[in-house]
Order: sequence, then structure tokens, then C-alpha cells
Amino acid sequence: MPIASDSIRRARPLLGTFVEIEVAAAAGPDTAAAIDAAFDAVADVHRLMSFHQSDSDVSRINRNAGIRPTRVHAWTFQVLEAALNMHRCSKGVFDVAVAPALQAMGLLPALDYAPITVPEGRLTEAIELSPDHTVRLLSPASAIDLGGIAKGFAVDRAIEVLRGFDIPGGLVNAGGDLRVFGQGPHTVHLRHPGDPLRLLARIELTDEALASTARRFDLIDGAAPGASAIIDPLAGKPPGAIAGATVRAPSCMIADALTKVVMISGTGAGDVLAHYGASALLISVDGEMQITSDWPQAVHLAA
Repeated sequence: MPIASDSIRRARPLLGTFVEIEVAAAAGPDTAAAIDAAFDAVADVHRLMSFHQSDSDVSRINRNAGIRPTRVHAWTFQVLEAALNMHRCSKGVFDVAVAPALQAMGLLPALDYAPITVPEGRLTEAIELSPDHTVRLLSPASAIDLGGIAKGFAVDRAIEVLRGFDIPGGLVNAGGDLRVFGQGPHTVHLRHPGDPLRLLARIELTDEALASTARRFDLIDGAAPGASAIIDPLAGKPPGAIAGATVRAPSCMIADALTKVVMISGTGAGDVLAHYGASALLISVDGEMQITSDWPQAVHLAA
């Protein structure tokens, strides 16, 4: 992403990464207030949907919703609805109820109020939503994690705030999950999933979102990416064929969630991508790059 002299950029540690907001320097007298309010929206999402914070909506769901219906914030409910829709559309590939499997692998902390038990079944059998914004887990052994979708939702909320302040254009980037609006296009540089120091391609974005995910990179042995932090809920283990995926979509929440579907399904994710008006670029573990045919602009490969 280029550094433009006519823009204002701020960054804060949120969502387990650094969140960066960039707006035009001439956006207006309320620019500083707009950026602060956008960061506040991201912080609110973090507070509501963190797996780690004991007072978050997610923690209250995991602690209480297997016993009784638990009321959550409208934003949390909105993300859960989107997760259920993605689960159905992907035929079970996207599943926020994989938290126990992630805990068993050491990728999420154990809960002090429940043993780690990987339950049978899928999300549609594990969670029930009611119109009054209450959530019920149908098994006390179930637990959810919104880490695969909430970061993109936070980016969308920050963009919504900036637009509410009449900011003409800008970018919000949460550790590689980003969205641009207004003045553009914005140039985004993709890094190779197997070598974070190597540029893979350059992409132009206008009024859309981009999200990327990859197998974890081993900082000790950097010869190859490590095991994936993504679990295929149908197989009960990390996917092995795809090293990294980038999804382009109308919203960052959808792009964020779809990266997990593409990592698991690879080229078989075409119908789900089409349903959401999204396109994808993926890198196999042997280094082959594939781009869906509906990608709207050329991808400029790095030399």
C-alpha cells in the first residue's frame, strides 16, 4: 500500500493486530474526530466479540447459552446471522462452532468453566438465534469463535463511521483485512503466503474490500509456512492443499469469512463466491496461483 503525502494515517493495536485508518488530508475539520470514532467502533467490536475477554458477548454465549438463552448486542447478533448464512451457503464449510477443535489444537485458550470437548455435529445443530437477539447453544459442549468473521465486520463498521462524518474517501486495514471507499483507486500489495518478505502481486481497489489468510508462518523455520490455524469442520483437521487465499468482495465481513471457505474448498468454492458477488486468488502449497475468472481487474504480478 503506497504512502501518500496528501493523506492522514493513524494506527492502533486492536483485534489482535494493528488497525490502520487512512483518509484524505483535506477531508475537513472533523477528520480527527471521525478517525477517533472509527477506532472506537473497531474497539467496540473487539469488546463484544473477543474469545479471550471474559465479559464479551462471545464469552457470555460460551459460558451461559448452553444453559439458557443469552441476549447479545445487535452487532454480535448480526455477525452470527451472517455466519449462519455463510454456513448454509458453504454447505457447512464455514463454521464458527469449531472453537473446541481450535482449543484442542492449542490455537484458542481453554475455558475455565468448561472442559474441552469436541462435539459431534455442525453449526446448524449447535446454535439457535431468536428475533429478540438471544442466542442458545443446543449442547453445553459447544463453543463459538467469531475470529474468522468479526475482524472484517469491524472494518465495515469503521468505514460506516467515516462515511457518517462525510469523509470523501479512505481506507481501513485490520491486519490485511481491508476496505476502501470514495476516492480511488487504492493500490494494495499482496505478500507471498510462504515468504512474507516477498511481494506477490499488486491489486487496484475501488469501493470494495479485500481479505487474505494463509497458513501460519514459522518464524523459526521460515523455509515453508506452518500448519493452518483454519479447521475444516467436515474433516476435523486443517486443510492441506492451499497455502494462502485472498478474496475480493463488496464488504470486508464477507471477504474475511470467504477466505476460510476458499482455504478449505480451494477451486470448489466457486458457487459460494458467486453467491456473494466475490472473487478469489489462491496459492496452492506447491506455489501455483489461480484466480477466479470473474476477478474484475488485472492482477499485476510482482517481478
